[in-house]
Amino acid sequence: MDDNLRKAALDYHRYPRPGKLAIEPTKRMATQRDLALAYSPGVAAACQAIVADPTAAKLYTARGNLVAVISNGTAVLGLGNIGALASKPVMEGKAVLFKKFAGIDVFDIEVDAADPDRFIDVVAALEPTFGAINLEDIKAPECFRIEAELRARMNIPVFHDDQHGTAITVAAAVTNGLKLQGKTLEEVKLVSSGAGAAALACVDLLVVMGLKVENVFLTDVDGVVHRGRNGMGPNLARYAKDTEARTLEEVLDGADIFLGLSAPRVLKREWLSKLAPRPVIMALANPEPEILPEYVREDRPDAIIATGRSDYPNQVNNVLCFPFIFRGALDSGATTINEEMKQAAVEALAGLARMEASEAVVAAYGGSAPLFGPEYIIPKPFDPRLILEIAPAVARAAKASGVATAPIEDFVQYKRELERFSYRSGQLMRPVFQAAQKSLCRIVYGAGEDERVLRAVQSVVDDGIGSPILIGSRERIELKVREMGLRLDLDGPVRVLDPVLDHEVFDPLLRKYQILAGRRGVQPDAAAIRLRSHSTIAASLMVSEGLADAALCGGYGDWWRHLQYALPIIPLRPGCKRIYALSAVILQEGPLFFCDTHMNVDPTMEQIAEMTELAAEAVAAFGLTPKVALLSHSSFGSSNTDTARKMRRALPLIRARVPDLEVDGEMQADAALAEATRERAVPDSSLTGTANLLIFPTLDAANITFNLIKAAGNGLQVGPMLLGPAKPIHILVPTATARAILNISAVAAADANSRK
Repeated sequence: MDDNLRKAALDYHRYPRPGKLAIEPTKRMATQRDLALAYSPGVAAACQAIVADPTAAKLYTARGNLVAVISNGTAVLGLGNIGALASKPVMEGKAVLFKKFAGIDVFDIEVDAADPDRFIDVVAALEPTFGAINLEDIKAPECFRIEAELRARMNIPVFHDDQHGTAITVAAAVTNGLKLQGKTLEEVKLVSSGAGAAALACVDLLVVMGLKVENVFLTDVDGVVHRGRNGMGPNLARYAKDTEARTLEEVLDGADIFLGLSAPRVLKREWLSKLAPRPVIMALANPEPEILPEYVREDRPDAIIATGRSDYPNQVNNVLCFPFIFRGALDSGATTINEEMKQAAVEALAGLARMEASEAVVAAYGGSAPLFGPEYIIPKPFDPRLILEIAPAVARAAKASGVATAPIEDFVQYKRELERFSYRSGQLMRPVFQAAQKSLCRIVYGAGEDERVLRAVQSVVDDGIGSPILIGSRERIELKVREMGLRLDLDGPVRVLDPVLDHEVFDPLLRKYQILAGRRGVQPDAAAIRLRSHSTIAASLMVSEGLADAALCGGYGDWWRHLQYALPIIPLRPGCKRIYALSAVILQEGPLFFCDTHMNVDPTMEQIAEMTELAAEAVAAFGLTPKVALLSHSSFGSSNTDTARKMRRALPLIRARVPDLEVDGEMQADAALAEATRERAVPDSSLTGTANLLIFPTLDAANITFNLIKAAGNGLQVGPMLLGPAKPIHILVPTATARAILNISAVAAADANSRK
C-alpha cells in the first residue's frame, strides 16, 4: 500500500464521521404517543408476546434480519494476529457489505478472547440477540473447533465465512473452469498451496461435490501433507498421502487444479509446464497471487486462471456469496447452514456466470459485455442478480433438507420480494409487470440496435412482458446479439424490421406518412428519406397503423426532436387536449411522482386539471392510491400571485372531473409531504398522510424539483411517461439504462393491455 492509498483509506474511515456504520431507528419517534408505544408502557406488549411464543421475536424485533459478525482478530486477512480491537475496521466493512448487497443489519462484535473456550461461551450467550452468526478472521486450527461447538450449542446458523464463503466461491469458479476445459471433478488431480481453514474448506466442499480424496495433494509452509507428519488434526490428516514427495514442485506433475491460498510467488513460472493440459489455476493470495496471471497467459495459454484481485479477470471474492446465503437462511428461518445449502449456492453462483451479463456487469467491465469463457468464469460482485439466484437456491435447499422453520412456499413471489435489494424499482413496478404479462403486446423499439435496448428486450422476453419488434439493421443487430451473449431469437419471439429493406411493411406506411407530412410542408421525397433514416417516425407509424401496440423511441440525441417526430403521427386520446409528462423518483421512503416535468412550460388551470386526472390514473396503475398535492409557493390562499391563483382555481376543476380523488392545494411542498405541517395550515384538508403525486404550476418548477430530489436523495428515475397520446408511446431520455427501458416497456405494455 503506497502512502497516497494509505492516506485515502484513513480519510475514508475518519470523515465525515469515524467508522463505517451507524444505527438508525426504523420507527417514528416524534410524539409522546410514539414514546409510549416504543418504550414504556407499550413495549411490554411485545415482550409478553415473545414470552408466550419465542418465535414471535421475528415479528416484533429486528432479530430476524440481524447478523453478528464476530472475530477475535487472531487471523485477519493479510495482517495476521492483530487482536480484537484492531480487527474492528474489517468487521465494520463486512457489516457494510451485508447491508449493501442483501439488506441485512449487522452488529460487529470484537471479542477479546484468544482462548477458544472463552470465545465459544461469549458467542453462544448471544443467541437471543441474533438471527445468525458470521465468524470471521479466527486462526486455524481453533476455528474448526469453535465453529463445530457453536453449531452444536446454538439453534441459529453459525457460518465461518473464511472457510465456507471462500469454499463456495472457489467451488463455483472450479465448476465453470472445468466445464470450459472439458473435465469433471471425478477425474481431476488437485494440488494446493496452503492447508489452512480456507484451503481445507475448499477441498472438503469439492470432495462432497465429487472430487476424489486420493486425487488431493495438500502442501503448506511445512511442505507436503504426508502420512507420519506430526501435529495434524483430523481435518488435515484425512488428506495425508503415503509419499516421499516433500515439496510443492514434486507433487505438481499432472495437476489439473492448482489451489493457492497461501503466499505470493510460491508457484514458480518454470513449474507451469508440470501441470496437466488445460489446467485451472486458482491463485488467490492477496494482494499478490501465487503466480501472476500474465506469466500464466504467456507460458500456459491453455490454462484458466482466477485470483482474489479485482484488477484481473475471474476475481474470487467471498462477497459473491455470503450476503445472499445469509439472506436465504434468515428468510427461511434456517437453524443451520448445511452442506445442501452450500452446494445450492455453488450451483446458483456458477450458473449465473453462464447467463448473459447484466447491465451492471457490463458497467463493471468498462462497457464491454463479458461472455462465459476463460476470462469470465464467475460473476462480478456488483451483479444485481446474485441475490435473485443465490438466496432462493439456499432457501429452497433449507426447505428440502428440513432445517427451515419458516419454509418459503411461493418462490416466484419470494424472488419478486428480493428485487427490492437489487432493483429499487422492483417493488413499485411489480403490479405494472403483472398487468403487462396478462397479454403479450407488440412493443416496437425505435433504437433497435442500441445495446441497452437489446439488453432490456432480453428481459422483456424472459419476463413475458411483450413481443418485441426492433427497428434497425438485421445484420448489425445479429452481430450485437452474438457479441453480448444474448439469447434473443430474431426469427421467433423477437422481430427485426429495417425501414430501408422491408418494403412490404414500410411502403404502405410511407404513403400514409407522405400524406400526413405533406400537410406540414414536407415534400414526398423528403418524407421518404425521413422515414428510412429516423426510426422514431417508423416506430410511431407502426403503432398508429396498428402494426404494434406500443412504441419506445429515442434514447439518444435530442429528446424534443424525437417527440416532434412522433406527435404528429400519434393523435391525442379522445377528450384530451394536450400531452403531459409524468416522472417518478424512487427514494428510500418510497416513490414520488412529478407532473409535468417535460412538456408544458406554463400550463393553464384547465391543463392542470387535465394533467392531474391523467397522472392520477397512471399512478393508480402502479398499484398505489393517488394522493395529490397542488404545489405552489403559497399555502391555501396565503398569496395571490398568478401561479398561486392558477393552482387554487384548478382544485375545483379537478374535483369535478375526479370526485373521488384525494387532492388538495394550493400548498407548499413541506405541507404536501408532512401531514402535521398541513394540519397546522388547514385542519380540514382532504389530503391525508403523505402526497405521492405532486402537480407543479410550471415546467421549470417540476423539472428542477424532480432533478434536485433525485440527486439529493440518491433516487432512481422512472420515466418520463407521456400522458395523453391515443396509443402508448414513450420517448426515452439519453441517460436511460437497460433497467429503465425495461420498466418503461412494462408501463407501455400494461397501458396497451388496459386499452384492449
